[in-house]
Amino acid sequence: MTLRFISPKTDFAFQKIFGSTDSKDILISFLNALIYEANPVIQDLEIIDPYNPREVVDLKDSYLDVKALLDNGSTVLIEMQVLNLAFFEKRVIYNLTKTYGNQLKYGEGYSYLKPVIALTITDFLMFDQTQRYLTRFSLKENQELFNYPDPEIELIFVELPKFTKTLDQLESLTDKWIYFIKNAPSLEVIPPTFSQFPELDKAMNIANQANLSVEEVEKLRKQEMFLEDQRGSIVKAKQEGLQEGLEQGIRWIFRFLERQLGSIPPEISQGIQNLSVDQLERLGNDVFDFNNLEELSSWLQENG
Repeated sequence: MTLRFISPKTDFAFQKIFGSTDSKDILISFLNALIYEANPVIQDLEIIDPYNPREVVDLKDSYLDVKALLDNGSTVLIEMQVLNLAFFEKRVIYNLTKTYGNQLKYGEGYSYLKPVIALTITDFLMFDQTQRYLTRFSLKENQELFNYPDPEIELIFVELPKFTKTLDQLESLTDKWIYFIKNAPSLEVIPPTFSQFPELDKAMNIANQANLSVEEVEKLRKQEMFLEDQRGSIVKAKQEGLQEGLEQGIRWIFRFLERQLGSIPPEISQGIQNLSVDQLERLGNDVFDFNNLEELSSWLQENG
């Protein structure tokens, strides 16, 4: 019998497969494969704010897909990003450092800080300097490349367009997980080599569209339509040139500022819309630094 599998690249599907309360074993296998080369380093973890099918997930407002606390105290932030949005690279750094800094409770010392890993899977290219589809970044000395004493933060990226292996070319469990994320909808059966791994087989069964409720299928359809609309907008922006790209950048800045600072007063909103291209680029670089509306207003007065 031919099966139909949903794409793990949608926000809904990724959370359902990897972030549900009964997905702990799946997530452990997935993280061990991508972070630790399939070595069983992670034995247990806690999924923070697990996926709840009763909650409506708005793809437009969902940045982080899955967050997990490992048995060694480390935190892993897992994000599946389909669209190449403005300032995305900065957002990854921001989420990582914010999570690291927010660990301490009042009165706690630095010894309580635990490592944070950002695992980001993109459906677009990020690094032209390499053809490797899995890359890792950490703090190192620039010339001799030795590690910073405490490996507290690490960024791991998987660029799906660079992963071109076919099903019969898959060698490692890492390969199989990446293939699953990229190509699940093209499969018509669960590959026998996948069934050898219980967690991967379980993920395939969760991704089987026949196992979704009517409400889940509708939610998935809406998210897929949204992604297609966004892709169309990006293509149109490239065709129409700078103006549309500027408008998208401004919308992102407003969305981020409202998340951080709350409602933006009309006079500040107008000031942002009146900025030039260079000024908007500077604002995009500085947008993470504002703690309140007064600081944003002062920035506009100095730079506007």
